[in-house]
Amino acid sequence: MPFMAFTTLHAQQQSGNASYYANNLHGRKMSNGQPYHRDSLTCAHRVFPLGTYLKVTNPSNDKSVVVKVTDRGPFGRGRIIDLSYAAAKELGLIGQGVGLVRVEKVEKSSTYSPFPLPDIDYESVSIGYEFIPKWKNVQTPYKKE
Repeated sequence: MPFMAFTTLHAQQQSGNASYYANNLHGRKMSNGQPYHRDSLTCAHRVFPLGTYLKVTNPSNDKSVVVKVTDRGPFGRGRIIDLSYAAAKELGLIGQGVGLVRVEKVEKSSTYSPFPLPDIDYESVSIGYEFIPKWKNVQTPYKKE
């Protein structure tokens, strides 16, 4: 029974080497059936289910990025994750090629936003006005009469 607890803990957080997809893989189909796009924040992982979100942190510069598991791998020896080009660039791994990272599963209940969200004062919002889209108020100079 203690072995199962260790396996669960190990699957939730890992540390190891990460690499990134080569440019010649751009457009090729991934395990989830979609084409790989080098500017997307995606990754390949052996254990986590497809569609899982992972927070990947580079401990040498403390940069983090949240990526979605869309492929299986990595198949390179000694690596725990393959990152898209955009994710590797965010972490500062492009010059190295391979780098040490920490991988953590992001729970569905938590949200990630790269920008701080504004506080909304719901009491000051008045009710009773109809929302009219801006494009409906635009008057065109070329009306047919």
